[in-house]
Amino acid sequence: MSLNTFGHLFRVTTWGESHGPALGATVDGCPPGVAVDEAMLQTWLDKRKPGQNKYTTQRREPDQVKILSGVFEGQTTGTSVQLMIENTDQRSKDYGDIMDKFRPGHADITYWQKYGIRDYRGGGRSSARETAARVAAGGLARAVLHTLAPQIEIKGYMTRMGAHEIDRSRFDWDQIDQNPFWTPDAEAANTWADYLDGLRKSGSSVGAIIEVVARSVPAGLGAPIYGKLDTDLAAAMMSINAVKGVEIGEGMSAAMLTGEANADEIFMGNDGKPVYSSNHAGGILGGISTGQDVVVRFAVKPTSSILQTRKTITKTGEAAEIITKGRHDPCVGIRAVPVGEAMMACVLLDHILLHRGQVGGAVGETRGHIG
Repeated sequence: MSLNTFGHLFRVTTWGESHGPALGATVDGCPPGVAVDEAMLQTWLDKRKPGQNKYTTQRREPDQVKILSGVFEGQTTGTSVQLMIENTDQRSKDYGDIMDKFRPGHADITYWQKYGIRDYRGGGRSSARETAARVAAGGLARAVLHTLAPQIEIKGYMTRMGAHEIDRSRFDWDQIDQNPFWTPDAEAANTWADYLDGLRKSGSSVGAIIEVVARSVPAGLGAPIYGKLDTDLAAAMMSINAVKGVEIGEGMSAAMLTGEANADEIFMGNDGKPVYSSNHAGGILGGISTGQDVVVRFAVKPTSSILQTRKTITKTGEAAEIITKGRHDPCVGIRAVPVGEAMMACVLLDHILLHRGQVGGAVGETRGHIG
């Protein structure tokens, strides 16, 4: 049994290891006739690739994506699209000291318990390097969305690093691409720079919270009960390596609200479509999109590979101490931003295709047309 695939109609299978010759994604269910080329996909991979600044791992990978199948003369053919990214800067020798030891907080021990074998070179499939394949597939999903639902805009950003949170009164969409932390708060970015630099020099790491927003999502995506849009979004974000929690809309904070505070009041707009007084629901009610912004938030744990001494055990059960050498992200949440965007794109496209298959072009008095 192999569980390396997600999606219903737009199905993505990722493959490869952190220190293998290559990794990538096989995408089934991509509609034909969509304009796409390697340069379009590379735009998103460049956002995620390592070594761009001192706040990320210094592993130097160009993350150059190659399209091996499913595209002819610049258009998708409707057959499976094979995407490949070669690994060019592996330093497997850095992991020799942990060949027989388990990193605390890492999947090392559970992979060993399950399979009786593990790829200790960077963690194999448990490495965040696997997410490069998701970003490539997400770039393909964005190309299809541009054709089927060009109004949709997907944007991710960091809202918290450790104990430091953004001030939403300073939220500026234009700031997100202007700092190394993909945050909409310029002042927070300055604070985080000093904070993370200190952690990096001490050999430690820290967690983060990422928010991904999809604007202009049409109403009607998702289905009850087991086909909910938020179910698939939560699963998609939770599947990202190092993610430990996911929220939709108000999320856990909804437990602190009263019914009247939580209810997003509904009015009829001048265009004949419903409008809402607020968006505590995160753009999804009963598993179906409302036409508001879809808002997803996920928490990324601190990187487990650190230069601080930790107690552990060996494969034979002996007590040991461990320090992880090599090149690692002091805050893996930074490069999780484009990964969250990619997963949002894949899930939204999947649900648009599902909606077209079940409902087609049917519209109601308060429901917009989904092309």
